Amino acid sequence: MLRAAVAQLDRVLGYEPRGRGFESCQPRQPVPKAPQIHGLRGFLLLGSDRMFTGIITAVGRVAEVRALGASSAHGKQLVIETPPGYLDDVGLGDSIALNGACMTATAIDAQAGRFAIDISAESLARTAGLDRPGPVNLEKALRAHDRLGGHIVSGHVDGIGQVTQFAPVGESWALHILAPRELARYLAYKGSVTVNGVSLTVNQVDDQPGGCEIRINLIPHTVQNTALHTLTAGSAVNLEIDLIARYVERMLSSACPESARSY
Repeated sequence: MLRAAVAQLDRVLGYEPRGRGFESCQPRQPVPKAPQIHGLRGFLLLGSDRMFTGIITAVGRVAEVRALGASSAHGKQLVIETPPGYLDDVGLGDSIALNGACMTATAIDAQAGRFAIDISAESLARTAGLDRPGPVNLEKALRAHDRLGGHIVSGHVDGIGQVTQFAPVGESWALHILAPRELARYLAYKGSVTVNGVSLTVNQVDDQPGGCEIRINLIPHTVQNTALHTLTAGSAVNLEIDLIARYVERMLSSACPESARSY
């Protein structure tokens, strides 16, 4: 399965195959060469206008939650407080991730350290922790010359997980999360996952009848400099799978006939 994914990715990027095999997955027509991608700058210039890295730049606080209408079909307006100076380089329409969910700044008061976003009822239903006052992890959208300190994060929440354990272990903290079953195929040992906007490494994966439990080790710096320290057993968290895993799964499912797939 992995060899097939690598071969398909090579074809998409215009590389020549280096060996035989997996002929059943080969396209019948040649694939045109794609532009060369050089680092994050090239990735961003090829069509992604909002991207994050999972490195939290500040911990803010949802200070106000205002209804945008009277019915359940209406969303909310959130007013977020930030540390001093955080909004100095933010303009109207800029993207900021709140607990891993990409949002658009619709009003800014940089002097007061506050900005507002509008969130739809659909987004509220598919995320956790954005419907009430409380601390939130903040990350501004990447610029093309920024360092990719974590991993490529889109700011689209793929599912809501539930914390099953959050406890100190030595100088670190053990974080166990039960992820929805449909995300299990994208979660792997030593792979990346975003939890409430934080890029983390999976140390163990345990498939269970009710979902997939992932186990993560948090160093003290991460606990102290993010809102993850507020988690307890039973807390709901926003999860985003690794973007690369998403595309590999899509390429395998669309490029190979059913009889050629191996799971």
